[in-house]
Amino acid sequence: MDTKHIHISDFNYELPEKCIAKFPVTPRDHSKLLIYDKGNVSEDVFYNIANYLPKGELMVFNNTRVIQARIHFRKETGAVIEVFLLEPAQPSDYELMFQSRGHCAWLCMVGNLKKWKEGTLQRSFNVRGRDVTLKAVRRHEQGTSQWIDFSWDDDVPFADILDAVGELPIPPYLNRDTEESDKITYQTVYSKIKGSVAAPTAGLHFTDGVLRSIDNHGIEREELTLHVGAGTFRPVKSEEIAGHDMHTEYISVSRATLERLVSHDAKAIAVGTTSVRTLESLYYIGARLAVNPDVSEEDLHVAQWEPYDTHPRITPVEALNNIISYLDRNGMGAFHGSTQIIIAPGYDYKIVKMLVTNFHQPQSTLLLLVSAFVHGDWRRIYDYALANDFRFLSYGDSSLIIP
Repeated sequence: MDTKHIHISDFNYELPEKCIAKFPVTPRDHSKLLIYDKGNVSEDVFYNIANYLPKGELMVFNNTRVIQARIHFRKETGAVIEVFLLEPAQPSDYELMFQSRGHCAWLCMVGNLKKWKEGTLQRSFNVRGRDVTLKAVRRHEQGTSQWIDFSWDDDVPFADILDAVGELPIPPYLNRDTEESDKITYQTVYSKIKGSVAAPTAGLHFTDGVLRSIDNHGIEREELTLHVGAGTFRPVKSEEIAGHDMHTEYISVSRATLERLVSHDAKAIAVGTTSVRTLESLYYIGARLAVNPDVSEEDLHVAQWEPYDTHPRITPVEALNNIISYLDRNGMGAFHGSTQIIIAPGYDYKIVKMLVTNFHQPQSTLLLLVSAFVHGDWRRIYDYALANDFRFLSYGDSSLIIP
C-alpha cells in the first residue's frame, strides 16, 4: 500500500453532535467499553477492562500532565488577547521552564493577533498572597507560532504563574468554556509530568480501583511521557495524507521502562495513541542507533515518513537494547527525544500489540492510526459505537482493540 497517497475522505463518517460527550461520566470508570477482539465486537463497562487483558502482559501509560496553557490579557482598548502556550522556547526543557523565575519564552498561538501589533500586554493577579504582574512581549514569528517573552515582578516559578492565571485548554470541539471540574476530570489519575496542552484521553477512564484490578490480574504497568501538542486537534485538510505535516511531540522514556519492555519481548498494551506513537518511535530511534551509535540526542528525531522510507532489519528487542546501550554510554537515566511519526494504513506495528483508545474525529490522523492497527476494519468498530449510543471524543467512551 502506498500510504502517502491515502485519501483522507476514505476515513470520513457522520458524527452527530449528540454523540460528542461534553462532560465525562461520573465516576470516570463507569464509561462504556467496546471490545474489538480479532473482528468480534462486544461491550462492557470500563471498570471490567482487566478481565479482557492476558495475565503477564505489560501495559504502558502516558504520565504527562495538562498545563493551564491559556492566558488571557485585556488591552487598555478593551480587546482580549488569548495567548496559548504551545512549546517552551527559552529554556526549551520543560522541567527547567516550569522552574523559571522572573522570565521565560514560549512558542504560542495568539488569538485576536490583529489587535496586538506591538507593545506589552500585562495582567496583575495574586499568587499565594503576593501581588504579581505578568508581562508579555511578542518578538517574532517562528513557523506558524509566535515567540512570546514573559516576565514577572516576583521570585515565583512559572509553574505557580500558570496555576494562578492560566486556564485549562479543553478541546475546541466541546464548544464550551472550561469549568472548575475540568481541572480534575481532564487529567488522568496518574498524571505527573507537566507539559501537555491536551490530555491523553484514553487514560481518563482509569481510577485507582481499576489500576488495582489490573495489578491484581497480573498485568505489569510502566509509564512514559509524551507531551501532547495542540496539533493533535489539527484536521487533515489535504486530499492525500502526503500533504499533511505532523506536529512534533516530545518524549521521555526511562531506562527502567526500556528494560521492562525488553523483558516482555518488546510487546506492550498501549493506553492511548500518544503511548502508541512513543513506543513505535522507539523502534526507529533504536534502528538509527544501529547505524550510528554516536549520533547526538538532538538528532534522534523520528521524521514523519521515516517508517515508510526506511526498512530496518533489526528486531524490536535489538532496537530497544540499542537505546539502553546509548543511555549507558552517555551516563543517562532516561531517553529524551522527539517524534513526528504518522501511523496510517500500511504501517507495520513493531511493539504495540493491544490498544486502549477513545473514539476519534472523522478524517483525523488518530483514526488513521486505529485503521492501521485493525488492518482497515475501523468501520466495524465505529458503526457499532454509533449504533449503540457510545459517547465520542475526549470525554467519551473507550475501546479495547485486539487486532
